Amino acid sequence: MNPVKNPYAPGAGSRPPQLAGRDELREQIGIALQRTLIGKQSKSLIMVGLRGVGKTVLLDQFRDDAEAMGIYTLRMEAPEKRSLPALLAPQLRKALLRISRSDKARDMASRALRALTGFAKGLKLKFNDIEVALDFDAEPGLADNGDLEHDLSELMEASGLAAQQAGTALALLIDELQYVEEDQLAALITALHRCAQSRVPVIFIGAGLPQIRGKMGDAKSYAERLFVFPELEPLSREHTAEAISIPAAEEGVIFETAALDAIYAETQGYPYFLQEWAKHAWDISSASPITREDVRRASIEALAALDAGFFRVRFARLTPSEKVYLRAMADLGPGPHRSGDIAEKLHKSVTGLAPLRAQLIHKGMIWSPGHGDTAFTVPLFDEYMKRIMPGHAWEKP
Repeated sequence: MNPVKNPYAPGAGSRPPQLAGRDELREQIGIALQRTLIGKQSKSLIMVGLRGVGKTVLLDQFRDDAEAMGIYTLRMEAPEKRSLPALLAPQLRKALLRISRSDKARDMASRALRALTGFAKGLKLKFNDIEVALDFDAEPGLADNGDLEHDLSELMEASGLAAQQAGTALALLIDELQYVEEDQLAALITALHRCAQSRVPVIFIGAGLPQIRGKMGDAKSYAERLFVFPELEPLSREHTAEAISIPAAEEGVIFETAALDAIYAETQGYPYFLQEWAKHAWDISSASPITREDVRRASIEALAALDAGFFRVRFARLTPSEKVYLRAMADLGPGPHRSGDIAEKLHKSVTGLAPLRAQLIHKGMIWSPGHGDTAFTVPLFDEYMKRIMPGHAWEKP
């Protein structure tokens, strides 16, 4: 069929044509945003889920929803080697400059911008990656102590007060939250707690891999009471059909029920993979309706595309030892697996492999769903490891 009219959009963070199966979460976060805007208390939220489940897409949707309500948003993605202050400062500056255009909030916004100057200067030595234009002179004693936890709390409170004066709110949205260092997470939690106590309109919406729940609790013991952690699961069979069929129908194309069943079986309902399979099934089909046979042939192309992009990007970041560890996991199946079983497969001790396992958790490749358990954060990665490292040569010392 005509590839120009293909409605599907596989890609990192690319918004699908039909956002299926997330209505309940969208309603929950919509209520939280509206409550924040009118000065009512609402818990911040952190979406938790594996790779390919749609966290980034939803985070962008919530940013658009917040902006449509008149809330000022700060949208960030946390890379592994960038500090939280460096991510936050430029985004906060932009929001405060917008707020300063309001006559009734100009003074409070100016104070918050002075706090930002003190914050950046006070922490420049500790976090030398902070790069932000400083529009105002610092106010002595305001967010300039050089202590991240204290200064970030003062800065966020001053910014929230400025938003309040302008009749709006601030929404912080951070993706890949698991990459933020624990001490910086602790400072963020403390700052959000202070905003909640001061009743200033600031809300946080984050997204991260499953280990973020434990990491937040380790950073601050009261994090569980401050946040809601909605867990994103793969789509159901019904929502899978909705995500694929509705965009096709808008182009006058039908997927047979058997074709939808085949896609669901191949993808396990993960939204990213759905887009990949649907795209290739569309391209390979000669006419509507798209059949199970079309999906079977498309699976070869879909897997090749995933191997060349989605999987390979993550594989390329691994050291040789890390690759062998993940290959041993794959040999045991999809998982989760006991750490002892992985160690036995590699003829090593659990304690001897502990540093390697910790590295892989830090890189976001695996996580621990329970004490002593290890699982992939990337769905279908076990099958990819078998394809990229076939045979048994990897088992040799």
